[in-house]
Amino acid sequence: MKKSTRLYITGTVQGVFFRMFIKENAERYNVKGFVRNLEDGRIEIFLEGDVNNVNKMIEICKKGPKHSQIRHVEIKPEKFQEFKVFKVLHI
Repeated sequence: MKKSTRLYITGTVQGVFFRMFIKENAERYNVKGFVRNLEDGRIEIFLEGDVNNVNKMIEICKKGPKHSQIRHVEIKPEKFQEFKVFKVLHI
């Protein structure tokens, strides 16, 4: 079964290699979508793929890389969009 979700992560998440950390794990778990910094300091992540793999990625996103400090994670279900790869987007 497939799952799509969008996350908004607040905290110390920019300048700590968060996007590359998410991209590497998404590729490891065969999850597609994107990650990008937002102008307000948050990170936006769109994940889609197998339910179990997306759920693993959500847990990874809640922890973040070594130097990040996660204060809040907002999770929104999304419609499946058939992404082919996982990309790091730039504003």
